[in-house]
Amino acid sequence: MGHGSAILLGFSFPVFTRVHLQHHIHVNDPKNDPDHIVSTYGPIWLIAPRFFYHEIFFFQRKLWRKNELLQWGIERSIFITLILAGIKFDFMNLIYNLWFGPALMVGVTLGIFFDYLPHRPFRSRNKWINSRVYPSKFMNILIMGQNYHLIHHLWPSIPWFEYKIAYEKTKPLLDAKGSPQRVGIFETKEDTLNFLYDLTIGLRSHSKKRGNLRKLINYIPISKLKKYILKLINATYIGKQ
Repeated sequence: MGHGSAILLGFSFPVFTRVHLQHHIHVNDPKNDPDHIVSTYGPIWLIAPRFFYHEIFFFQRKLWRKNELLQWGIERSIFITLILAGIKFDFMNLIYNLWFGPALMVGVTLGIFFDYLPHRPFRSRNKWINSRVYPSKFMNILIMGQNYHLIHHLWPSIPWFEYKIAYEKTKPLLDAKGSPQRVGIFETKEDTLNFLYDLTIGLRSHSKKRGNLRKLINYIPISKLKKYILKLINATYIGKQ
């Protein structure tokens, strides 16, 4: 089931499993959390294509075990064969409409609800506050318990359909630890502005004084514009808590 679902989404199951484990180990670590780049390296509306960074991460870190590299090769061969067949036999419109289109919608949904919302503002690496809960019966059904994402991080062996129960049982502990239990995008002016920034631009600085974004800003000839963009970069800076 996992392999078939991955192919339909344009991914490879071994890549997902190995990369996801790295995410759990290094939540919100700019260098070692592969999902951090998915969430913070561009606008939310382009979050789906950034999932393909997982494949780059998989090979950069040589994460495969046993026959997983062979599995990757088979699944990628199936994907490429289908595309080539679509080009040769002229059914690419079918692929666009019935495969790529729905896969893109799923990718955006996964990116927003499984990556962006649970981990914002992407600063803390403390296991009790590095992700969040946004309790809602409707959301629990709609996104299969991923609104209780912190539960998934704290106790990964709990199945998604028991997240809500686990949350209700552990809520006093989460309260004591200061775990975020809200969406947190409209609570303050800063939250709202940050969300709107992520929605449209989404590039965030990971360095307090230097970094690639600040280097690019130095090339802007207009002083007032440079100051304004630096202020924006400082406001969206991702540091440690």
